[in-house]
Amino acid sequence: MLAIDFGPDGGVVIAGRLDAAQSPAALAFLDRVDGIVTMDCGGLEYISSAGLGVLLKTQKRLLASSGKLRLTGVRAHLLDIFVYSGFDQIFEIEPAK
Repeated sequence: MLAIDFGPDGGVVIAGRLDAAQSPAALAFLDRVDGIVTMDCGGLEYISSAGLGVLLKTQKRLLASSGKLRLTGVRAHLLDIFVYSGFDQIFEIEPAK
């Protein structure tokens, strides 16, 4: 299950599993954001290649209009996925504390 919404500070909060089944809903939500967007990933438990694709597509769209997607609260096991896939070079990532 995936939950994605705006947090109290206006950033995006995502929790649960971002997999192929949830990717269309996540992309539909992220297509509505613009500018510099901070995504709190503290509750994100799992991300598949389809989920990585959603984030990449969103990042490319935001960069085209001088924005970007910042990922915060990224857990260690997910940070490993971002590093192994090279996504740590594409996104500004703040690990979980």
